[in-house]
Amino acid sequence: MDDEGKRKLQLGREQSARALPVLVLLMLVLAAWLLVSGGLRMRDGARATSLEQARDDAAVGVQRSLEAEQRTMAARLASPEVLAALAAGDPDRAAKALAAGWPGAARSAFWPADLQAQYAALPRSGYGTLAVAEAALAAGKPVGRIVRSAGGEHLALAAPVPTATSAVVAYAEVPLARITKGLDAVPLPPGAYLALRQGGRNVKERGDVELNGSAEALAAKVPDSDLRIAASMHDPVATPFELEAIPALGLGALLLATALLLWLVVRPRLLGVQGGAVDAAPTLADLQAEQPDLVAAQTRARAEGERPAEVAPVAIDRGIFRAYDIRGIVGQTLDAGVAELIGQAIGSLMHEKGLDDIVVGRDGRLSGPEMSEGLIAGLRKAGRNVIDLGLVPTPVVYFGCFHLRTGCGVAITGSHNPPDYNGFKIVVGAETLSGEAIVDLYARIAEDRLHEAARPGTSSERDISEDYVERIAGDIQIGRKLKVVVDAGNGAAGVIGPRVLEAVGADVERLFCDIDGTFPNHHPDPGDPHNLDALVQMVERLDADFGLAFDGDGDRLGVVTRGGKVVFPDRLLMLFAADVLQRNPGAVVLYDVKCTGHLAAHILRHGGSPLMWKTGHSLIKAKMAETGAELAGEMSGHFFFAERWYGFDDGIYAAARLLEIMDGSAHAPSELLESVVDGVSTPELKLQVPGDDAHGFVERFRAIARFEGARASTIDGLRVDWPDGWGLVRASNTTPVVVMRFDADSNAAMARIQQVFRDQLLAVEPALQLPF
Repeated sequence: MDDEGKRKLQLGREQSARALPVLVLLMLVLAAWLLVSGGLRMRDGARATSLEQARDDAAVGVQRSLEAEQRTMAARLASPEVLAALAAGDPDRAAKALAAGWPGAARSAFWPADLQAQYAALPRSGYGTLAVAEAALAAGKPVGRIVRSAGGEHLALAAPVPTATSAVVAYAEVPLARITKGLDAVPLPPGAYLALRQGGRNVKERGDVELNGSAEALAAKVPDSDLRIAASMHDPVATPFELEAIPALGLGALLLATALLLWLVVRPRLLGVQGGAVDAAPTLADLQAEQPDLVAAQTRARAEGERPAEVAPVAIDRGIFRAYDIRGIVGQTLDAGVAELIGQAIGSLMHEKGLDDIVVGRDGRLSGPEMSEGLIAGLRKAGRNVIDLGLVPTPVVYFGCFHLRTGCGVAITGSHNPPDYNGFKIVVGAETLSGEAIVDLYARIAEDRLHEAARPGTSSERDISEDYVERIAGDIQIGRKLKVVVDAGNGAAGVIGPRVLEAVGADVERLFCDIDGTFPNHHPDPGDPHNLDALVQMVERLDADFGLAFDGDGDRLGVVTRGGKVVFPDRLLMLFAADVLQRNPGAVVLYDVKCTGHLAAHILRHGGSPLMWKTGHSLIKAKMAETGAELAGEMSGHFFFAERWYGFDDGIYAAARLLEIMDGSAHAPSELLESVVDGVSTPELKLQVPGDDAHGFVERFRAIARFEGARASTIDGLRVDWPDGWGLVRASNTTPVVVMRFDADSNAAMARIQQVFRDQLLAVEPALQLPF
């Protein structure tokens, strides 16, 4: 070999000698990771097997205990004492006899099978009590379910009992411990979790309760009941390349042996040939010492690039901070300066809660970019790291809070308001701000309690539209070809809404789906039937199965049938509730005070627990979290799915769930939709009152109005229910108007109810121009 070849060979060996320690170190680190993680994964596999066995044993134990109580009830119902009392027409004596031979039994009763008295006594009679009675009548045999009643939770049992004159329902409650002992008895491996569940709530838990959120993945149904045993354990230790335990251990051992071979055999040979030490490359410290001017210049450039722009002080209007969001008129009560103050107030709240990252998105309004720029500047000023989603519907912002694991987000939107409006829907720590939390943001600004970080937060851009589409389409697919017309009203859902429905499997025709913040074709509010006229015409012209409409920011849904009828959201909620309750018996279903009076009975007859609550997307979400509800809906068209989704209001996802229901139905879409379009209903009727003081007017109305023979509710405004219909008067939380709605079984009942309200309203203010 000539001198040049020797020199190259020498150089190659020197380079190999320098690289070898790094290679060996990397192999040792990877080998250690594989060996340790493989061993831990093997341990986790054994624990998972033990957990599944414990879950199955618990399910069998609960089933046996439940069957024992059902047999006891059947035996007591066949006893001479009970039969004699029923034959004598004495339900009170029969109830006492039922409990007398049944240790621990309480609140025993016999009711007529029509359950009219129990429905009339709601909520005092108990939704869970009614649900178990309805389930027993449907099953024709004793049924058990866990209910809340005085003194806590109990196991309630009900059974149909034929008598000589009419059918009755037997009901009794026994201590809950009668069935939870099956859960208590099983051994639980370390780091695991078991729970007895009914619907969306935990009846009893064991183990690490922080794992409750993932326990449904390993849930096992308790046979012949609405109960299930949910189970979870910490995620198995991750191994390199996602290997299982044995392959990881084997690869780790091979890498360890190879690393030792290189170090003990190959390295000495390379060092023996190498002629001398290799010059070290200059370190970063050396370069900085050689080029101090360059380093100083770079430091100054970074500092100047991160210096926030100065913003002039802006007066802020207390009135834009509303019950469940912030909303105002651009140029009058909102501008970039106000948006920056709001952003800094939100960032200050996040700072106090130890939250760093937040997603921001905006709808298609012309003022959106300006509002977004101001908001992001304020958030960064408070040291928060902003992920800008760009122009997206509000549900995509909510989705981003979960998908990007920030737990915080702001949707910049004016919703269904006119083009000159804009506003902010805010999520902090996975909670949508409302009420006092919204007011606190104003107080922080007014009292100058704004956090200013020593170093501004970061800002980055991210497009998660495809993630959103894939998440929905990965869960919902239809095999039935459905043709649907989508009217986005030129709002933010115009692009992604049709994309989602096509990905689900629908044939979509677009109407007003180009995003235009001036809303040139009609107001983006599907709650007003007049805004659906073009959709009705297009469904008829294209011979589509039905039509869907989204509001300006995509969190509300409107539906029209093939025949041109508007399906009001409370009727649509009936379809959603029946579907969800098939898989979640006993689950809570929330609805707002503007929904039909038939909804509660519908939910009960499908085995659910209905609960009426205040209007407002953030108020509904807070109540869902409190009650563990699986589903909620508002008359405005907001639908909230906690089952298989994240519990936020999403008109696009609701549309996909509606397609899924239609795909699984034996009926044509028009038949299915029109099956719930019953009775006589009005849309939301809006009333201007003197001085635009809607809240003050409603307070005066509640104090003065008297309704004979009806049940009044003051959860939100004043709702008055009769057996054949109801009426509602409440103050809007988004605009300075009074909102009214009426619902009745017939035109005659509607006319009577509206006349009663007309008389009472004019008694408060004779000059009112009533919209009915």
